[in-house]
Order: sequence, then structure tokens, then C-alpha cells
Amino acid sequence: MELKEKLVASFLAFENKGGLDLDSKTHATRLQAIQNFEKRGFPTKKDEEWKYTSLKSILKKDLGLFPSTDTSIGFKDIKEYILNDIESYTLIFIDGVFNSFLSSTTHDDCDVCVLSSALTRPKYKMIVDNYFNTIAKDNNSLTELNTAFTKEGAFINIPKNTIVQKPIQILNFSTGKESEVMLQPRNLVVVGENSHVQIIERHQNLSKNTTLTNSVTEIFVHKRAIVDFYKIQDDTKDSSMIDSTFVSQKQQSVASVHTYSFGGKMTRNNLEFYHEGEHITSNLNGISILHDKQHVDNHTLVNHKYPNCESHELYKGIYDDKSTGVFNGKVLVQQAAQKTNAFQQNNTILISDGATINAKPQLEIFADDVKCSHGCTIGQLDESALFYMQSRGIPKKEAKALLLFAFGNDVVEKIKIPQLKTRITKLIAKNLGVNLGFEL
Repeated sequence: MELKEKLVASFLAFENKGGLDLDSKTHATRLQAIQNFEKRGFPTKKDEEWKYTSLKSILKKDLGLFPSTDTSIGFKDIKEYILNDIESYTLIFIDGVFNSFLSSTTHDDCDVCVLSSALTRPKYKMIVDNYFNTIAKDNNSLTELNTAFTKEGAFINIPKNTIVQKPIQILNFSTGKESEVMLQPRNLVVVGENSHVQIIERHQNLSKNTTLTNSVTEIFVHKRAIVDFYKIQDDTKDSSMIDSTFVSQKQQSVASVHTYSFGGKMTRNNLEFYHEGEHITSNLNGISILHDKQHVDNHTLVNHKYPNCESHELYKGIYDDKSTGVFNGKVLVQQAAQKTNAFQQNNTILISDGATINAKPQLEIFADDVKCSHGCTIGQLDESALFYMQSRGIPKKEAKALLLFAFGNDVVEKIKIPQLKTRITKLIAKNLGVNLGFEL
């Protein structure tokens, strides 16, 4: 039985296992989603948006849908993946199930809990019913699949006029207790007027077994709110991930999503911003460092609907061996969005002759009073700069790393959490194969 048929046939079993509250309208939403997925199926390279990314090898696996949870996992097994040098709220999921013992969700300035439990509490249930699946709805077959099988994930509700004093960490771990699994985490973030929150998300396979994570996050940013969302992607060579994040912004809000892709067999990032008011700022930043036959595909969309808004997009890529990268960035400026300022830049360094990048920056502009630009560069390291550094006594390996560090610096310097900036710097050094005694 192919995976598509297996998923559809397993939907009833998932209902019996207790998906999201069957008494809420979420049940009808999930039922519609599985029907939509059955019609569309998995995307293939025949689809324009998936032209350079194939799921064929992954979908051949006999992926388990209901992994059993490894209850023996303790803090010692996951501590290296958590930012422990800062105070934070933490939501930890093991094999798709929330682990209250390892998590720390006690709060005094925000609501942090599990999506499924939020539906059992009247205060939160109304919020979930109002927001869940409103911007991810009917987007593509993979978000439909996630909607159909959603059970647990993070629910973050920031009341109006609140500055959350501590970052929120969302960590999803796969233990590999079963050899091949598919996980469907779902996050819902609602940030009230004049509020500010920082969120860090990571998905990590603790084994060498095959894992496919199909994650969906919806973020709602209300008037004058500020959101900084950081995604760390440094998984094992047998792990693949499809991450779909949707951001809806109200007037005068600022939302930033930072993506750091270092590990995993295949990573597909779908990031979409929708403007629902004036004087909005959207920031999209990313850096990818790949080796071997790794593949990262960054697909972005910024939909400017209203006038006097800004978007700033900067993606850097460093590709070695036979790795492949994809950048497909689209900025849509609708007719009403006069006075828009949109900037998009994608820069890539190919270290080896076997590395490949497919870049497609796009601007669709239907307004006539705008400032929009996009740029794309693909090249190799500057040999003259490398020679100069070697002539000053710096070994070739370290000189090469220094140049690559400098190349990615303008992405890393945008991190607002010092401890996270240190962690990302160390991950960059590790993936460049050096140990440099400084921070960017």
C-alpha cells in the first residue's frame, strides 16, 4: 500500500485514538483536510513549486503514523539541544507527545500550553476555534495532511500589552523507537496588541532511524506587536523535514522569522507572510550550510495588501560536496499597496564543483508607487582574499572559514538573543569544520 493510501486509511484509526477535540469544529476541519489530501496527494516534481525538490525516496519508506513514546528519555538525553544558559519557558515533545516532566511552562505573563489541552479549557478553546487553520487552510496537500492528523503541538497566547520576559522554546524530539516514523507537529501562536515575544523552535532526531516531520505553524501578530521567531534545523542525515509557517500581521506590527539550516537529509521551508494593515514590517532571514548530498529548499512569499509597509528578505547559502539548495522567493505587491518598500536578496557560495543552487527570485508588482528590489548572486570564494590571509600566516582551512563566517555575518548579527547567537555561531563553526575562538 502506498503511503498516501495508508494515510487516508489510517485517518479513522487516528480519530479513535483521540485526535483534537471531536466535539469542536476542529473535527469537521480535519475531516475536510483529509478529503482534500486524498484528492491532491503528495506534491511531485511536476508541480512548479516542487520542481527542484523530490519526495520520492522518502515516500518509499514504510513510515509509521503512530509512534510509541520512549518513556526512558531524560534530561541528559536532550540537554545539549536546549538553551540552558537562559531562563525560558520550554515545551518539549517526545515522539509527538507532550512531556510535562521535561517541560517548564509555569508562567506569569503569557499563556503557554499544549494545543490539544487548550481545546479542553473554555478560555483557550474559543481562541483556537477562531484562529486554527485560518491562514494554512487549503494551502497545499502537506498542510492539509498536518491538519488532518494534528494532535499535539504548542499553543502560545500572548495577552495584549505584554512583554514576555523570557524566550519560549519549542522542542520536538524523535527517539527512533520505531525504525521509520512520520510526525505531524502543529503550533498556534497568537500575539495580542502591543505585545512582544521571542520563540525558538527545534526538531531533533535522537536516533539514526528515518524520520519525516511535517510541521505547520500559524502566527497571528496583532496591532503594534513584535514577534521574533527562530528556527534551528541541524538534524541527522536520515531526517527530513517539511516546515510550513504562516504569518498574519495587523497594522504597525513587526514580525521576523530566522531560519538556520545545517543538517538533515531533506529540508523544505515554506514561509508565507500576509499583511492585513498599514505600516507593517516583515523580516525574513536565513542561512544554510550543507554537505554531502543534503538538500534545502527555501520557498517564501510576502503578500503586500496594504500601503506603507516594508519587507526585508535576506538568505545566504554555503554548499559543499554534492549538496543542493533551492531559493524561490516571491514578493507580491497588490494594487492597493502603494508606498511599499520591499527588499529581497539571495547570495550563495558554492565550495565544490558538485554543489548546486536553483534560485528564482520573483517580484509581482501591481502598484505604481513602490520601492522594490531583488538580487541574486552565485559564486565561489575570493581566491585573492584567501591567498592574502594565507600570506599573513593563517592556515588555509581557517582562512576559508573566516571568509565564510564573514559571508554569513549579516544574517547572524540579526539574532537578538545573545545566548542563541552564541549557539548559532558554534553551529556554523562546526559545520565549517573549524573551532574559531570568537563570536560573530
